[in-house]
Amino acid sequence: MGFTIGGIREMRSGSRRRVRTTECTAVAEYTGLWGWDVVPGARAVAGRCSCGDPVCTAPGAHPLGFAEPVAAGAGLDDATKAWSRYPGAAILLPVGRAFDVLEVAEAAGRRALVRLERMGLPLGPVCATPTGRAQFFVAPGAAAELPRLLYRMGWDDADLDLRCLGPGAHVTAPPSDLGGLGPVRWLRPPTLDTAGAPPQARLLLGTLAYICHRTHY
Repeated sequence: MGFTIGGIREMRSGSRRRVRTTECTAVAEYTGLWGWDVVPGARAVAGRCSCGDPVCTAPGAHPLGFAEPVAAGAGLDDATKAWSRYPGAAILLPVGRAFDVLEVAEAAGRRALVRLERMGLPLGPVCATPTGRAQFFVAPGAAAELPRLLYRMGWDDADLDLRCLGPGAHVTAPPSDLGGLGPVRWLRPPTLDTAGAPPQARLLLGTLAYICHRTHY
């Protein structure tokens, strides 16, 4: 995966290395430890997007069209060098490669997370956004399978505040700010076991759908 946790710590403490920013270190962890690609994203300040488009439809929540992604496997030096080209960029993770994302309201997501942990079901990383959403990282392919899975579970006709993000989508990663509203944070951070092998959506979907339906009504 590029380097080890111990390697990161050693590089951080090396007296000859210049101080790394929190975001550069986070980018290196995402690429080097977790094996994820990272994409530089726009920021929003006072409701205006840093992309410069006055009518931007997703201020501070989209990739910078001119920026090159930092590929999975990049170490701290490579990640820092790449990220220094885009000062102030938000950290975005492309969905559909290493993972898809099941997204629900944060209140429902927190309740589901407690229940899933009590049931001993496998869990991947889980984020909370300042827009009040919880994002569960699941195995790639979930977005394409979601309608069939909901149908098989009997939830296809339910009014659920649940959606799945797949290829072509991006999520803002901690510690970056989302749309000028505040930072994204981990409810369940990635680990070496879960980052490269998130659970299949079907293992979580029944509980998420039940909690979403119960919370909604």
